[in-house]
Amino acid sequence: MSKPKLLIVEDDLGLCAQYRWAFPAYRVLLAHDRRQAETAARREQPSLALVDLGLPPDPEGVSEGFATLAMLHALSPTMPIIVASGQGDRENMLRAIRVGAYDFCEKPVDLDVLRTILDRACRLRELEEENRRLAATPQPSPVANIITADEGMLKVCRMVERLATVNAPVLLLGESGTGKEALARALHDLGPRAHRPFVAINCAAIPENLLESELFGHERGAFTGAVKQTTGRIEQANGGTLFLDEVGDLSPSLQAKLLRFLQDQVFERVGGRVPVRVDVRVVSATNQPLEAQAGSGKFRGDLLFRLNPMTVRVPPLRERGGDILLLARWFLVRYGNEFQRRVRGFEDGAIAAMNEYAWPGNVRELGNRIQRAVLMAAGPLIGAAELELAPGEQSEEQNLDLRLARARAERETIARALARSHGGLSTAARVLGISRPTLYGLLATHGLMPERDPPAGRADDYKKP
Repeated sequence: MSKPKLLIVEDDLGLCAQYRWAFPAYRVLLAHDRRQAETAARREQPSLALVDLGLPPDPEGVSEGFATLAMLHALSPTMPIIVASGQGDRENMLRAIRVGAYDFCEKPVDLDVLRTILDRACRLRELEEENRRLAATPQPSPVANIITADEGMLKVCRMVERLATVNAPVLLLGESGTGKEALARALHDLGPRAHRPFVAINCAAIPENLLESELFGHERGAFTGAVKQTTGRIEQANGGTLFLDEVGDLSPSLQAKLLRFLQDQVFERVGGRVPVRVDVRVVSATNQPLEAQAGSGKFRGDLLFRLNPMTVRVPPLRERGGDILLLARWFLVRYGNEFQRRVRGFEDGAIAAMNEYAWPGNVRELGNRIQRAVLMAAGPLIGAAELELAPGEQSEEQNLDLRLARARAERETIARALARSHGGLSTAARVLGISRPTLYGLLATHGLMPERDPPAGRADDYKKP
């Protein structure tokens, strides 16, 4: 593998000569002022940078050093930048951290200490790149179109995978935008009816006076405008799966007719007298509390019992831990490619805002906000304003605590690697580019200890503290 590129911005030629031979693990690129640094950064795209704060034309001050820091950070927001400054200059060092520097070192430089800082920065860059790569192509669940690394949602996906092989009706309960239709499609695609029709109908989107004909079809002359016999959605799904979305919005009369169909898979078209028999698996979904509605008489209890031999409760996005950022980065890559926009990530305020927001519209709302933000973003990073969210609050201590930031990045990457490999330690270690014993050590450090060495597909064998 080629050596990572290290850009050093330093006007002391003697120190530059020393740096050139002090870091054999890196390909050293030298620049003596901001203009040279910008040229090298654009041409070489270095992995990390070391910047002296005292640069010409202000070698005794820090204005040019901070301008160089800002320029490099704008060109490559993910590149770790280490700043060098004189001893006792703590205020400027902390200021540099606030505006985007990864770490700092004092002059005169201790090369061993600086080498350690550079190696850790380079490793962090590798972890963050892997993190973004996993986010761009996540494959953590067995269900197509469901992107998750959350333990609760993974259990839902595995339940759907098991239920796909049986013929029992399934009721999906969850808020709007949580992915119920994708789960219904998976129940069809992963089962023996996969090569037969999957027919979906939104019971809330069709007027009540038309919904009966949509479901059951009608005979010629059944009503004004019925000029020919028409098959309904149930009949179209014969041999396959009928997905009744928002089933809680059915009128009482349609609830009764649907109940009769579910009892023996026989129905009559509107205006007809001939029984029609079909073989259909029914999957239904709703965001309404059907149990409570059945208790109050608003929804038929006997119909509920027919619909819910197996019930799957889909958690809302706000209860899915790191899925908010996982999905946000996936949408960012998707829409960035689709609209050919050069967006690279999210500002810290946007990340905090997304984590604090309740997401009443769940995954659908998240995708819509990021699509809009990608189109409206003026720079490489999306802020809270582009997402139309109130800026999140982050404490100064949290922003400046490098140790905690590195630990969070490392733990998040390991957790996503485990999710992508379905808990397989060998696969996760290979994805992370580390050895299996090293992965065991990291699992212990971050509280992700396995109860046993699980086979592929058993990510729930990991306990989270």
